[in-house]
Amino acid sequence: MSNENLFFQAFVYLTAAVITVPISKRLGLGSVLGYLIAGVIIGPFGLRLVGQEGQDVMRFAEFGVVMMLFLVGLQLQPDLLWRMRMPIVGLGGLQMIANVVLLSGVGLLLGLSWQTALAISLILPLSSTAIGVQTLTERGLMRTPGGQSAFSVLLFQAVAVIPILALLPLLAANPAVDQAAAQTGLAGWQQTLLVITTVAGIVVGGRFLMRPVFRFIAATRLREIFTATALLLVVGITLAMQAVGLSPALGTFVAGVVLAESEYRHELMSTIEPFQSLLLGLFFLSVGASIDFNLVLGQPLLIVGLIIGVSIFKSGLLIGLGTLFKLGLSQSILFAFALVQGDEFAFVLFSFAAQSNVLSENLAGILVAVVALSMLLSPLFMIAYDRLIEPRFATASDEREADEIDDNENPVIIAGFGRFGQIVGRLLLANGCSITVLEHNPAQIELLRRFGWKVFYGDASRIDLLYAAGADQAKLLVIAIDDSEKILEMVDLARKHFPGLKLLARAIDRRHAYELIRREVDVIQRETFSSALDMGVEALKLLGVRSYRAHRAAQTFRHHDEEALHDMAAMAEDDSALMARSRQLSEDLEQILQSDEREMDHEVDRAWDLLAQQQESQ
Repeated sequence: MSNENLFFQAFVYLTAAVITVPISKRLGLGSVLGYLIAGVIIGPFGLRLVGQEGQDVMRFAEFGVVMMLFLVGLQLQPDLLWRMRMPIVGLGGLQMIANVVLLSGVGLLLGLSWQTALAISLILPLSSTAIGVQTLTERGLMRTPGGQSAFSVLLFQAVAVIPILALLPLLAANPAVDQAAAQTGLAGWQQTLLVITTVAGIVVGGRFLMRPVFRFIAATRLREIFTATALLLVVGITLAMQAVGLSPALGTFVAGVVLAESEYRHELMSTIEPFQSLLLGLFFLSVGASIDFNLVLGQPLLIVGLIIGVSIFKSGLLIGLGTLFKLGLSQSILFAFALVQGDEFAFVLFSFAAQSNVLSENLAGILVAVVALSMLLSPLFMIAYDRLIEPRFATASDEREADEIDDNENPVIIAGFGRFGQIVGRLLLANGCSITVLEHNPAQIELLRRFGWKVFYGDASRIDLLYAAGADQAKLLVIAIDDSEKILEMVDLARKHFPGLKLLARAIDRRHAYELIRREVDVIQRETFSSALDMGVEALKLLGVRSYRAHRAAQTFRHHDEEALHDMAAMAEDDSALMARSRQLSEDLEQILQSDEREMDHEVDRAWDLLAQQQESQ
């Protein structure tokens, strides 16, 4: 490929992404579907701007897959796998076993050989890590029970690819013509042993050789060389595995896992992370561009029937497993829809199966088309979940009966017991103040109760629940939830029904603080203000400012900012006036700090520094 053609191809890919993906996002379709549609438009069966011979597309696809698998492997730390061992092995393993048993049976009924049926049942149920993780993260669903379950299954499947690759040569109908074996001159069982040996060699060698190499490279303090060394490792292992007839996808994945055990993992991730989304985008573009629509149009009923059948089969099985693992119907559907698509590994595995003579070239091509189209349609399932399923089931979930509160004579009620509310609660309890805690997140309640906290489930914006918690006789209501609109709703409710109750509210940001000031909340605490101010004090001290001067500057800043906050609350709706006043107040603060040069008693100043030194030494 000439340089001009290479740059033209890059220009077309980037243009398609820049135009299509934002439109897809604005329409609520998600970025993944945007990339896939863009790939179809510019591909050989669209405008034919790229990959007309298929080679360019495959290069982009391989590059995207290689980098994606490297990044996935990089995040698979042994301690993470150990913490998630139950859902990974239990849910992931059961999902794989059920698919193999059921799909193999279907294949045998359709007249396939047992080797072909087993190979298809191992590959077809796999789900895309790239699409699953990106879609869940994009929608903020990764930490839900369904999202965590989907991630567990994806981890299991990523690891399961290794034994699947090792098993495929053993299923060859005619080992004598097995291309992978022919490449190395080994029989099927020898090829399998070579897979295991090579992977073990990469893991063991990387564990003992990687750290000295990276320590030496890191000592140069050249970040680009550090990154280049990591990429060299990836490419080197990929070439080594190709040389022995193995899949490069396996090599990059194992390389990522090896790097995950290095103490330089975080530096490497921070270096590569900015490119991750773009690389995944290139992968999705290449998938869209590589769909063989000639094959689809040649056998439309077969392809469409397979896509519908596989989608229904996978969704039904996953919903059943989710229900078995007590996820609840809404989360089970999320779990199923996140995994309904085929897997990027399938392109490699079906190709490898065809090379191993386990599948015919025609059957492998049909299955690759099914997988690619399922990936194209996958975002539509999540759109259906967002718009049709989640709202309906969320309403039913929210109507769960609140706990019966048997501890309603405490002087303090805390609504919301996450990272913010817990600090308030612990301080009050440590000083002998009894509290009643209300929390609306079932998962958080379960975690808190495991640590011995007495927490009641319920929506604290409900007047009946506040009465049940004793708000009519309590002294303080601490509103520590993380929903700005819900906080304002609770303030209005408490002001109306419990006028004698003192209100302490968490302010999510400055504009939210303006709204709370207008409602005359007794105490307003911006959630990051104090901690950021403390860090500013430490920064001044590290820059050589005496301890007393740093603390005095922080107190001056706090006082001035609190006054400015109340002053600006009255003009919060007028952005131009707000910005002008903000600039004026910033100039005033600078003048105040510069003019505050009064001499302090030397002994007092020294005492502050000694106190700071004692605290740091403890």
